[in-house]
Amino acid sequence: MKMKLKKGSIAIYVLALMLVTAGYWNYISKETQTLETVSMGQSNQNTENTQNTVTNNDENLGDATLVNSNDVVTETNSKTENEDDKDDYFEESKLSRDTMYSQTLETYQEILNNTNVSEEQKAIVTQEITELNKEKNAIMICENLITTKGFEDCVIFVNVDSISVIIKADELQTDEIAQIQNIVSREMSAEVENIHIMTK
Repeated sequence: MKMKLKKGSIAIYVLALMLVTAGYWNYISKETQTLETVSMGQSNQNTENTQNTVTNNDENLGDATLVNSNDVVTETNSKTENEDDKDDYFEESKLSRDTMYSQTLETYQEILNNTNVSEEQKAIVTQEITELNKEKNAIMICENLITTKGFEDCVIFVNVDSISVIIKADELQTDEIAQIQNIVSREMSAEVENIHIMTK
């Protein structure tokens, strides 16, 4: 019984000693790696400081020229992008509007081709097609006349009870607004109070 206890105790002591030894070597290994990392970090930092000093000295020679040229380039790019956005707006708006008209006309044409639609309904649809084509032509005439007055571009949208006119300009004078209203009112048979003019 005593021999069994001694053998068990010895096994426990040996196991404990091995664990302690393993832990110690692990600790020593980590400490060594930490010291190497710190040493390498300081070395790299010194190298970077030296490089930064050289780079900063070189940059200081051309700072004024570089900053000024970058400012000019940035400002020019910004203006160009704003002008492109405006051009895209008018082109895309006209394209979307014309696409909507085309789709509506196609729908009306399908109704006319449908044999199940009565003659009375077809007559109504035919009238709608005529009115829609007149509206499209009036819009085109108005946009052309407005641009001949010196405005760079414009786009017109017709709603149920109002007409929206967007002009490519920073601002409009009172006489310019009156010119636009007169053109739209005459060509589209619209009341002046129903014409809304905006700038873009």
